[in-house]
Order: sequence, then structure tokens, then C-alpha cells
Amino acid sequence: MNRSIRRVAGVVALMFLALLVNLSVSYLLRTETLLNSPYNRRVQEEQFGQSRGPIMVGNTAVAATAPSGDPRIPNVRVYENGPMYAPLTGYYSFVYGRSRLEQSYNAELAGTSSAQSIDRLVDMVAGRQPEGAIVQTTINPRAQQAAWDAMQGRRGGVVAMDYTTGAILAYASVPSYDPALLSSLDYDAVEANWEALLADPAAPLSDRAGGEVYPPGSTFKLVTTAAALEAGWRPDTLIDSPRTLQLPGSDHVLTNFADASCGADRITMLDALKVSCNTAYANIGMALGESALRRQAEAFGFNTAVESDVWSATSRFPSGLDPATLAMSAIGQYEVAASPLQIAMVSAAIANGGVQMEPYLVSEVRNPDLSVLSIHAKKVLRQSLSSQSAQLLQEMMVENVRSGGAKTVAMDGLRVGGKTGTAQSDPSRPSYYWFTGFVSESHVAIAVFVEQTAAGDASSSSVVAGGVFRSVAEALR
Repeated sequence: MNRSIRRVAGVVALMFLALLVNLSVSYLLRTETLLNSPYNRRVQEEQFGQSRGPIMVGNTAVAATAPSGDPRIPNVRVYENGPMYAPLTGYYSFVYGRSRLEQSYNAELAGTSSAQSIDRLVDMVAGRQPEGAIVQTTINPRAQQAAWDAMQGRRGGVVAMDYTTGAILAYASVPSYDPALLSSLDYDAVEANWEALLADPAAPLSDRAGGEVYPPGSTFKLVTTAAALEAGWRPDTLIDSPRTLQLPGSDHVLTNFADASCGADRITMLDALKVSCNTAYANIGMALGESALRRQAEAFGFNTAVESDVWSATSRFPSGLDPATLAMSAIGQYEVAASPLQIAMVSAAIANGGVQMEPYLVSEVRNPDLSVLSIHAKKVLRQSLSSQSAQLLQEMMVENVRSGGAKTVAMDGLRVGGKTGTAQSDPSRPSYYWFTGFVSESHVAIAVFVEQTAAGDASSSSVVAGGVFRSVAEALR
């Protein structure tokens, strides 16, 4: 009997031990995750009125904590130029939780990260209220303002990045919203504001800079050109460029912009880029084949999520293509889809000698006493194309600005490369306008996407999207 009791007691003891180990491991390894989960309402209620750290753009706190005047919840989140920076900061709401940097850096902003444990202990001993850390972004305020101003009256997104490091210098989505509409302590008003934002046909909560994908149109011809250069083609390689092209196995006849000729029935690949010749690029795509085109697209980041503190929908290059859909994919149509962030990353890799850097938004995080918690280390994502091919493609883009379809963005004293894009995906709506390129002297790559133009805009991507590109580039001179 005693032996049986001892066995049962031993089993019960082992079960208690396993339970204690599980609780201890969960506490040690999952505490930060649980504390910062947007679904943890108890912690959210406790943190909401505390002194949350600021999110900085240059020397300006674009998200900060201010006295609320309510002793029950003494602090409230306020936003400087809220709509302009909303795609970066996100919102901090008692009712709807957090988004963007307010969510991804919540632990640091709330002062609950593991790196801040000693500071929390000191504050507790001293009887002080804990303070959150300072999150410093990479955004250049002049470039951000230029992108925001240039996009007013339009819908779309703009991304500018330092192609040597991956630092995001401008990230604008228009139209936008004011996060202060959701951070108020008037919860009935917050709910009404949320419903109004969701019902707005302009979709101000959508992130058109990185969170949505669209047909990239002729900006994708940079990817097709890169695939051709990697396959041994040259800028002076001659390509068939008829006025119209009957796509194999299809009743679709491909035309060029405005049903125009590309200048001759055979032109060089450089001239095809300069006049953005659809029929020539369809022939390039069919000659290269689906595997080569997809391999190059994926080398630039298509079909792969961007895993950093920048939010991005996954850009797509389709599979299972027949000759007709391959031809359309080569000019950025059919089911090809990309975010402005992705197109900026394509230009950035070309400008950076074929090396694609990881994009990032936060340069460093500091304690309230300015001691450093973390500094971002730049990271190479991949070699998108050889340095030789990148150099050739850079020169083709520069020549396109000198004397081709992108000459509207030429700037005295600067080496500028660029590519226009016009995308059609639905006959019931106007075309999308794109422009992407780089400026060597300021090490910047920029992508501009215009979903809907403003009243009085010209019907040209080089003028509309190119004008936004130029405004941002000028702000970074």
C-alpha cells in the first residue's frame, strides 16, 4: 500500500513540477509578447493613460503623450501633422488598439520591453511613473512634406529610400486620416469616427505606399530589361517592335501607347526602354521565357514578404503562363502586381550596383535619458542582379531621362535615372500612373504611384507621377 501511495505521490509531484516549469518558461519567454499583444485588454487599460514615448521625425515628435485633463486617465496620445504621418505612426486607441509603429514598437514606447527592465525597476524603487522610449524614424521631413504636398488632390502613394542603406526617407499615402480621431477619450466619438473612416469611398485607412499592390505597368519593364541583361542581351540588341502584335494563342492584339509606332519595325533595347515599346517588351518576355522572367522578378523581391519594420503587401509575379499572358506580364500587366515600396526597391537595387538593401523606418530607440536601447544595422537582402547588368541598366535609365520618355524629371547637375509607367487593369476606370527612378548624388530611389489624378492633371505619367518624383528629389538635394 505504501509503495502504491509513494508512486501516486511521485506522479503528482512530477505533474506539479511540470506545471511550475511550464509557468516559469511561459513567464520568462512569453511575457513581452503577451504584454504587447493588442488583444490583451487588461494591459491595454493599464497602459493607456501612462506616459508613452514619442515617435520622432527629425527633431519633431509626430506622436507624443499630452495631459488629458481627466484624472482617471491622465494622458492621451496626440499627433503632429497626423494625416501626413499616419501611415508611419499608425493609431493608438483605447477602443481599437494600435497599428503601425504604435504597435510594432509598443513595448519600447510603453517602457515594457525586456531591454528596459532595469529602468522599470529603478522607477519602481524611486516611486516614479515609468516612461516610454524615444523611437527615432529615418524619415526626412522635407522629403515627406514634398511628397505629401505634391500628392494633394490625388490618390496614391510615394516611397523614397536611401538605396545604400535601405532607410526610408519618405512614405506617403493619400488620402489619409488623422490618428487623433481614434485616440480621443470620447469613446462614442471614436467609434463614430472609425465607422466614418471605414465607410469613406476614398479608403483613407488604406496604405497605398506599401500595404496595397497594383499593376505596375511599364515600370516592370525594368525587371524585364534586367532579365534580358542577365541573359546576355545588350542595350544595342535589336528587337522586333511592330506597331501591333497578335499574341500567340489569343485573339488579343497588343498595341503601344496611343496606338503609336515605336519608330521602326526593329529597334534596340535601349530605344525600346526610351519609348516604352509594349510590342518590343512583349517579344523580349516571350524570348526569355517564364522561368527567366519570374527568377528575375523574385530576385527583386516579388513573391516574398518584406520582413522589417516597414509594412508591405507581397508583390506578385504569376506562374503557369502561356505565351500571351507571358507577353502581357513582361510589360507589367496581366496578374503582375506591386506596391510602390516594391517598385522603389527595384530602382534602389539597380542604383546600388545590383545589391538590394532591407528597407527600414526606425534608425534607433533611446531611453528618456537618451541612452541607446537599439540601433538599426543595415542589412543586405539579396543580390538582385550582377553589378555589370546593374551598371548597364543605370545608364539606360539615365539616357531615358536625358532623351527619352522620362526627360520631364531631368535636373541640372544631377545624375537622374527614371522610368515611366501607365497601367490599365479595368476599362471602367482611368489608367494608373507610375514613375520610378534614382538620383545618384543623393543616393535616393523613389517610386510614385497615382491611382487617381487631380482635376486638370495632364494625361501622362511622365508629367503627373514624374512631377511628384521631381518634387521629392528636389527636397533631398
